[in-house]
Amino acid sequence: MNKEHMDIRKRQILGVVMGVVIAYAITAIVFIATAVGITYTPLQETTVPIIVMITCVVAVIVAGFDASRKADKRGWLWGMAAGGLYALILILIIIWMNGAFIIDSRKIILTLLSIVGGGIGGAVGINFRK
Repeated sequence: MNKEHMDIRKRQILGVVMGVVIAYAITAIVFIATAVGITYTPLQETTVPIIVMITCVVAVIVAGFDASRKADKRGWLWGMAAGGLYALILILIIIWMNGAFIIDSRKIILTLLSIVGGGIGGAVGINFRK
């Protein structure tokens, strides 16, 4: 690989990482707002799973969009990478919090939604800049 190709790869990987950082910033803001809402308003805890799924999907779409803006082609793939990384980090956090590794339908759905959402965001992002 030549130096120019390596620089492009570094930029693309940095785009994925920055996309995931932005996605987690969005996630943190919404989760904190949800916690405040549950504490100080009549918002029910039963709405939390829905809020979590919607937040994660929106966050990975943003991550994919941002990741693909650093790519010169295959934005959907870079977006899927961002979505996959987002899901992996979130699952590791869940495992850390629960103290056990349990594969269940929610984690599988979360992972699939993250990868697909990231791919959609990546496809939009790569075409948005053209």
